[in-house]
Amino acid sequence: MRLQSLELQQISIQDSFWSQHVDLVRKAIIPYQWEAMNDRIPDAESSHCLENFKIAAGRKKGEFYGAVFQDTDAAKWLEAVGFTLNCYPDPELEKTADEVIDLIAEAQWEDGYLNTYFTIKEPEGRWKNLCEGHELYTAGHMMEAAVAYYRGTGKRKFLDCMCRFADLICDTFGFEEGKIHGYPGHEEVEIGLIKLYQATGNKKYLDQAKYFVDARGVGENYFLQEFARPDYKRIFPEFADYTPAYSQSHLPVRQQTTAEGHAVRAVYLYCAMADLAEAYQDQELLRACETLWENMTQKRMYITGGIGSSGILERFTVDYDLPNEYNYSESCASIGLALFGLRMNQITRESRYIDVAERALYNTVLAGIALDGKSFFYVNPLEVWPPACMDGTSKKHVKAVRQKWFGVACCPPNIARTLASLGQYIYGVDSEQNQIFVNLFVSNETKVLVKDGEVSLKLSTRFPWENQFVLEVAGVPEKGAEIFLRIPDYAREYQVLCPGMETEQTEKGYCRVFMKKDGEIRVSFQAPPRYLYANPQVRADSGKAAIMRGPLVYCLEEADNGDNLPAIFADTEKPLTEEESDLLGGIVKVKGKGRRISGDSWKGGLYSEEKPLVEEVEFTAVPYYCWNNRGEGEMLVWLKEWNG
Repeated sequence: MRLQSLELQQISIQDSFWSQHVDLVRKAIIPYQWEAMNDRIPDAESSHCLENFKIAAGRKKGEFYGAVFQDTDAAKWLEAVGFTLNCYPDPELEKTADEVIDLIAEAQWEDGYLNTYFTIKEPEGRWKNLCEGHELYTAGHMMEAAVAYYRGTGKRKFLDCMCRFADLICDTFGFEEGKIHGYPGHEEVEIGLIKLYQATGNKKYLDQAKYFVDARGVGENYFLQEFARPDYKRIFPEFADYTPAYSQSHLPVRQQTTAEGHAVRAVYLYCAMADLAEAYQDQELLRACETLWENMTQKRMYITGGIGSSGILERFTVDYDLPNEYNYSESCASIGLALFGLRMNQITRESRYIDVAERALYNTVLAGIALDGKSFFYVNPLEVWPPACMDGTSKKHVKAVRQKWFGVACCPPNIARTLASLGQYIYGVDSEQNQIFVNLFVSNETKVLVKDGEVSLKLSTRFPWENQFVLEVAGVPEKGAEIFLRIPDYAREYQVLCPGMETEQTEKGYCRVFMKKDGEIRVSFQAPPRYLYANPQVRADSGKAAIMRGPLVYCLEEADNGDNLPAIFADTEKPLTEEESDLLGGIVKVKGKGRRISGDSWKGGLYSEEKPLVEEVEFTAVPYYCWNNRGEGEMLVWLKEWNG
């Protein structure tokens, strides 16, 4: 049986680390993004998202503006609102969201179709450009939002609208005669259909998701057939050099062994593959998921949990190609990676999948948003020299400061919905077996329904600054309950103290505690700051070391260490030390020893035979997620190693 996440309203998060980020969603991010969607952020790129809906609904006259998938700004905002209302009822916010849903319903066609780009700009182009048109991608985000809003409020209007849209999609696409035998250029509708099935019980939505996965890459490539049509209209000029691997349609999904193409497309596809593998007990599909996971996380993932290294087309390249200063690592891609990891954990009950999901959440995902919730990174490099981030260069996509908004703004609302739904990652539950899995170390209180009763849990911790937590368990059934405590990959000297209870470490990365009565479990482990090295095949990191403390990747910033950070060499033979600080909301800084090439002593011109002088230095590292919260400056994750 697959593990289940708890409903968000079951979990009350009161955590010294995560609350400052999660609470931002309702206090800052949702209001800010509402202003952005209404084009009321000074000096920010226009969204026009809601204006597009008003035009499509006939409330206003005008032209479509924005990306072909601009509707998804509203979808992901509504999804974040739904998750938030699930935990924190807010009549005013709900009223605003209802008005947006009314607008969306007005823009929907009688047959269920919904897409403002094609409604306003190209009504004759429906379903004629699946490769570039993003109709199904947009539909998927709308479906996810509708389910979240239904679960958060109990209101069905949005859900019913999306069921009508899903019915149209089921009638339009399939292997049957007379249907379109295509599939989405940007995967996402598969996830939306699966969630609609889970919310409504209508199995045809699950079957439709299966069709889209099963059809992908089979036979003559559908997108190449589209391109060959005389009436084909190109949307993205860069697709002139399109190859099927970009959209993971180069092979049937069960035959794919390497993570290819656009990283966000890929992980959204893999999420659906995992869900379908479990739903249909398709072991071949599950093996494909495991193979793709291994390739992606062991050969194509950054230490921060970033994926998609190329700034051209936001894609995977080849194994071990992980450049630091011009990589892409889109925030949305890491969100998809975390979602994929959560699904694989629920299916296999292996903690290693949560290890990666946790890495992505604590590093790349959090780095995508400022500590005040009002500016964002789309791209997440591991080295930044601000003057070199110029238009017309290989670093033109790299931003040295977070942006107020983006013309293509998929990442900000995606981060919002992720933080709002953090609770889904904390526990996994097998109610039939009275089993509860503790995955993330986040202070919370919850009640978990299992077959033989209701178990109350209270987890208290100051993780990641302190590596210990206490889990109070009450309401243990007479037959007992099994608590599985994740042993993270960075933990050393992992200890569990629960007198009178049976404990054992499992092969899947958990410590199993069998409880026959109420009690308290105390867990502690060592996770000091440490140097990590990359596989020698990662050319960009040869002779370098990075710093991690628990799940947190650390970086050097100009604010602490001055400019020209690559001139600093780490002496990895000397220990790293910790220092608690009130800086950046209260963090643990890491101090290291090393050498620094002195620029002041340089007497030559551009090049010289004379060696530069080197001086001893102590450097300061801060968590990667909070870089660029003190103004523009250099940043560096991988330090050269001193071998003098």
